Amino acid sequence: MEKLYGEKINTAVFISGRGSNLKSLIKYNKKRNSPILIKLVISNNLNAKGLTIAKKSKIIKYIINLNNKNFEKKLLNKLFYHKISLICLAGFMKILSKNFIKKFNKPILNIHPSLLPKYKGLNTHRRVIKNKEKFSGSTVHLVTSKLDSGKIVLQKKVTVSKRENEKTLEKKILKIEHFLYPEAIKKFLLNL
Repeated sequence: MEKLYGEKINTAVFISGRGSNLKSLIKYNKKRNSPILIKLVISNNLNAKGLTIAKKSKIIKYIINLNNKNFEKKLLNKLFYHKISLICLAGFMKILSKNFIKKFNKPILNIHPSLLPKYKGLNTHRRVIKNKEKFSGSTVHLVTSKLDSGKIVLQKKVTVSKRENEKTLEKKILKIEHFLYPEAIKKFLLNL
């Protein structure tokens, strides 16, 4: 990892939607003792609200066209050009290929709205409620070529009430994610 003592790690955040985790990461990145410097925000969605957050924060934004066969090559070129040493996936709704992960060859973190290894993939809140789970939560983990299966960095648990629905559970988990992701980044980077 390209980090000299006291320097911040050049970070890219990948988003697809509203960017609420991006917002909390930008806030964290501005703190004096934060180990990261967000240099790039990358989205596969031209209309992602998170792009407005990036613009307001004067962070370079880059929209990737998934229909372009060479999009991963272009993306890697962009990451290497900006000397990115850490990727944080924050609601990025595209699975990165094994090839991309191998070629980037630096840590990629993801935040997932369940207590992994339970409920990998999509529709986690619906499945949690359907199975009448008493707890759910969020997990920050390392990205590998297997979906939501990398080493767990940090988890936080919430209680699922009997009257919970998908929307209320999503809101509850999103709230803890905004604190969990920065904590997990700090923990991960301290243990490198």
